[in-house]
Amino acid sequence: MVARRLLTIGDQPDARVFTGPRGGRITTAVLRDAAHWDDVVQTLGYEHQRRHDPRRTGPTWTADAGVPLHVLRLIAGHGSLQTTQRYLHPDLQSVIHAGRTLSNHLSTTPGLPPPSPGMSATLRRL
Repeated sequence: MVARRLLTIGDQPDARVFTGPRGGRITTAVLRDAAHWDDVVQTLGYEHQRRHDPRRTGPTWTADAGVPLHVLRLIAGHGSLQTTQRYLHPDLQSVIHAGRTLSNHLSTTPGLPPPSPGMSATLRRL
Protein backbone atom coordinates (compact mmCIF):
# COMPACT_ATOMS: atom_id res chain seq x y z
CA MET A 1 0.00 0.00 0.00
CA VAL A 2 2.77 2.43 0.93
CA ALA A 3 4.78 1.58 -2.20
CA ARG A 4 1.74 2.22 -4.44
CA ARG A 5 1.09 5.54 -2.74
CA LEU A 6 4.73 6.62 -3.11
CA LEU A 7 4.61 5.77 -6.83
CA THR A 8 1.40 7.77 -7.17
CA ILE A 9 2.75 10.94 -5.57
CA GLY A 10 6.00 10.74 -7.54
CA ASP A 11 8.45 13.60 -7.12
CA GLN A 12 5.97 16.10 -5.71
CA PRO A 13 7.86 17.53 -2.72
CA ASP A 14 4.74 18.69 -0.87
CA ALA A 15 2.68 15.54 -1.47
CA ARG A 16 1.40 13.55 1.48
CA VAL A 17 1.75 9.79 1.58
CA PHE A 18 -1.64 9.55 3.27
CA THR A 19 -4.47 12.07 3.19
CA GLY A 20 -7.64 12.60 5.16
CA PRO A 21 -11.15 11.79 3.93
CA ARG A 22 -11.37 15.10 2.05
CA GLY A 23 -7.85 14.91 0.63
CA GLY A 24 -6.24 17.10 3.29
CA ARG A 25 -3.86 16.62 6.15
CA ILE A 26 -4.56 13.89 8.68
CA THR A 27 -4.42 15.44 12.13
CA THR A 28 -4.39 13.68 15.46
CA ALA A 29 -7.83 15.16 16.11
CA VAL A 30 -9.19 13.58 12.91
CA LEU A 31 -7.71 10.22 13.90
CA ARG A 32 -9.01 10.53 17.46
CA ASP A 33 -12.53 11.12 16.23
CA ALA A 34 -12.44 8.52 13.44
CA ALA A 35 -11.07 5.79 15.72
CA HIS A 36 -13.12 6.81 18.78
CA TRP A 37 -9.79 6.95 20.59
CA ASP A 38 -11.03 8.22 23.94
CA ASP A 39 -13.71 5.54 24.19
CA VAL A 40 -11.40 2.73 23.07
CA VAL A 41 -8.55 3.49 25.49
CA GLN A 42 -11.00 3.92 28.36
CA THR A 43 -12.75 0.62 27.57
CA LEU A 44 -9.39 -1.18 27.38
CA GLY A 45 -8.15 0.44 30.58
CA TYR A 46 -5.31 2.34 28.88
CA GLU A 47 -6.34 5.90 29.70
CA HIS A 48 -2.64 6.79 30.05
CA GLN A 49 -2.09 6.21 26.32
CA ARG A 50 -1.87 9.34 24.21
CA ARG A 51 -3.01 9.68 20.60
CA HIS A 52 0.58 10.45 19.62
CA ASP A 53 1.98 7.17 21.00
CA PRO A 54 1.21 5.05 17.89
CA ARG A 55 3.12 7.59 15.78
CA ARG A 56 6.22 6.53 17.69
CA THR A 57 5.47 2.81 17.81
CA GLY A 58 4.96 2.42 14.05
CA PRO A 59 8.26 4.00 13.00
CA THR A 60 10.14 2.16 15.75
CA TRP A 61 8.76 -1.21 14.64
CA THR A 62 9.48 -0.34 11.02
CA ALA A 63 13.08 0.57 11.82
CA ASP A 64 13.46 -2.58 13.95
CA ALA A 65 12.29 -4.58 10.92
CA GLY A 66 15.32 -3.28 9.03
CA VAL A 67 13.82 -0.49 6.93
CA PRO A 68 16.61 2.06 6.29
CA LEU A 69 16.18 5.40 8.02
CA HIS A 70 16.11 7.39 4.77
CA VAL A 71 13.22 5.21 3.53
CA LEU A 72 11.42 5.41 6.85
CA ARG A 73 11.68 9.22 6.67
CA LEU A 74 9.72 9.16 3.41
CA ILE A 75 7.11 6.76 4.76
CA ALA A 76 6.61 8.86 7.89
CA GLY A 77 6.45 12.06 5.86
CA HIS A 78 9.18 13.77 7.83
CA GLY A 79 11.20 16.59 6.34
CA SER A 80 14.46 15.55 7.95
CA LEU A 81 16.22 12.47 9.24
CA GLN A 82 16.56 14.16 12.63
CA THR A 83 12.78 14.29 12.99
CA THR A 84 12.50 10.60 12.12
CA GLN A 85 15.22 9.73 14.63
CA ARG A 86 13.33 11.54 17.41
CA TYR A 87 10.38 9.21 16.82
CA LEU A 88 12.42 6.03 17.31
CA HIS A 89 12.54 4.40 20.73
CA PRO A 90 14.34 1.06 20.65
CA ASP A 91 13.54 -1.35 23.45
CA LEU A 92 16.15 -2.99 25.69
CA GLN A 93 16.24 -6.15 23.56
CA SER A 94 17.13 -4.10 20.48
CA VAL A 95 19.98 -2.42 22.34
CA ILE A 96 21.29 -5.79 23.60
CA HIS A 97 21.04 -7.23 20.08
CA ALA A 98 23.00 -4.26 18.70
CA GLY A 99 25.72 -4.84 21.29
CA ARG A 100 25.95 -8.54 20.44
CA THR A 101 26.08 -7.74 16.73
CA LEU A 102 28.97 -5.34 17.29
CA SER A 103 30.74 -7.85 19.55
CA ASN A 104 30.45 -10.58 16.91
CA HIS A 105 31.77 -8.22 14.26
CA LEU A 106 34.73 -7.16 16.36
CA SER A 107 35.61 -10.72 17.35
CA THR A 108 35.61 -11.97 13.75
CA THR A 109 37.21 -9.00 11.99
CA PRO A 110 40.82 -9.76 11.02
CA GLY A 111 43.42 -7.23 12.06
CA LEU A 112 41.61 -5.95 15.14
CA PRO A 113 43.25 -6.43 18.51
CA PRO A 114 41.49 -8.89 20.84
CA PRO A 115 39.16 -7.35 23.43
CA SER A 116 40.65 -6.59 26.84
CA PRO A 117 39.90 -9.03 29.70
CA GLY A 118 37.53 -6.52 31.32
CA MET A 119 35.67 -6.03 28.06
CA SER A 120 35.37 -9.78 27.52
CA ALA A 121 33.74 -10.21 30.94
CA THR A 122 31.31 -7.39 30.21
CA LEU A 123 30.36 -8.88 26.85
CA ARG A 124 29.76 -12.32 28.39
CA ARG A 125 27.28 -10.78 30.88
CA LEU A 126 25.22 -9.40 28.01
